[in-house]
Amino acid sequence: MFIFDISNPLTLILMLAATVLLIFLAQELKRSSVGAITLFTYLIILIMHVTQLLTLQEEYRNMLSTLSKCVAIDFIFVLITFFSYLWIDDIETKVKGKKSINNSLDWFWKKI
Repeated sequence: MFIFDISNPLTLILMLAATVLLIFLAQELKRSSVGAITLFTYLIILIMHVTQLLTLQEEYRNMLSTLSKCVAIDFIFVLITFFSYLWIDDIETKVKGKKSINNSLDWFWKKI
């Protein structure tokens, strides 16, 4: 059974670097679609890990702790990319002069 092991420190550092670079690219381009692609990628990885965890066979029970760590790390990455998407979307709406659908997080961005 193949597991994309995010709990490996080298993989974790590489994925964190790629995420930070994509967030920086999205900020420089002022395009929230780059942040959305990153968010959807981490959501797909999260769904893949949860599915593997739920359908884990008896002979692979030793991978239970690894999959649990991967799911926890996936949630952290989804949280990071979700807030970065909201931040970049706010930047994009201000630059393009569009009105955002919901400005309920304005108080949050003003404090940062």
